[in-house]
Amino acid sequence: MARISYKRRRFPSAIIQHAVWLYFRFTLSLRDVEEMLAQRGIDVSYETIRCWTIKFGPKIAANLKRRKGCVQIPPRQ
Repeated sequence: MARISYKRRRFPSAIIQHAVWLYFRFTLSLRDVEEMLAQRGIDVSYETIRCWTIKFGPKIAANLKRRKGCVQIPPRQ
């Protein structure tokens, strides 16, 4: 599994991963994710979240696919 480098980022990797996860998992808008993080005391702009989703979204998805593997659907009986 390829490691994702979060070097030279203002926020810890856990916050970045959580924001990207919220955006893709629940199909929220960038401003909704910004508000949800603000409720938790994390001040981040929606533009920063947009950059994170563009940069880290595909990498996180690839790592999840590699870790989970293919799901086989059993045939109907």
